[in-house]
Amino acid sequence: MDDIASKNHEQHSVRWPQPPRVNLEDHLGDIIRRALDMSNVSLEAAARASGLTEAELAALEESGQTTRIPSLAPLAALLGLHAAKLQRIANGWFPADKDLSAWRELRPITTTAQGITVNCYLIWDEVSREAALFDTGWDAEPILKLLTENQLQLRHLFITHTHEDHIAALGAIRQQLPKVRIHSSSKNAPVDQRNRANDFIHLGSLRLTNRATPGHAEDGTTYVVGTWAEDAPHVAIVGDAIFAGSIGRGNQSWDLARQKVREQIFSLPPETLICPGHGPLTTVAEETEHNPFFS
Repeated sequence: MDDIASKNHEQHSVRWPQPPRVNLEDHLGDIIRRALDMSNVSLEAAARASGLTEAELAALEESGQTTRIPSLAPLAALLGLHAAKLQRIANGWFPADKDLSAWRELRPITTTAQGITVNCYLIWDEVSREAALFDTGWDAEPILKLLTENQLQLRHLFITHTHEDHIAALGAIRQQLPKVRIHSSSKNAPVDQRNRANDFIHLGSLRLTNRATPGHAEDGTTYVVGTWAEDAPHVAIVGDAIFAGSIGRGNQSWDLARQKVREQIFSLPPETLICPGHGPLTTVAEETEHNPFFS
């Protein structure tokens, strides 16, 4: 039986390349721009605190580059950011490269359109070949290709939030796979598709739960996947609730966005792999230590 299982595992396993190194979703100027919006501080006051002219600070916001070194500590204090963490971003901090061999049945999928690059994620159970997709990104083709290459059956599609870049390929996926079950926290979703607190779903040996993380979007949801083979750490698919070194814009509420990250994401084990909607993979430990939006 062990030999048969081993052969089956070899038949279905794919040596998948590690995700390419990508830039942070937000450079230093993006973070400052978000913090200006969050704190309602004027450009004039921020420039004065930073020691830059308004034009220089505006250029920094736009490009992430500046010809003069800003005074980040007083600027961070004014904007409600953590000064030392902001300085690390300025110094080039980047999360450690992630070895996904610990999660053999996890695939990040990245697509680009309208100048926006977005991540979605596919997971599956290695024995049953049942799969779950988290968001769709812009294009269904790479998702359908992975399903075919790995001989998978897509059972569930979990939506982190209903912004266009995250669900653009939803129609195409449903057209090709009409039996897939949709999960969403949108108040406009049919009742049988809505997430409920304390729900859990088993995908073979994997256990999936949901946590409400509104703030960026009213229907923002984080999905936590646990009970991986060989006790690999949990995986949290977070949408735009948090990025490596930053957070999504507080379209609904900045305070709520940060509160929910603290309560629902930072309460996970430190080694939890964070899979954001944009930018590189990170961990709970890396974000609690380096994300300037959190003390």
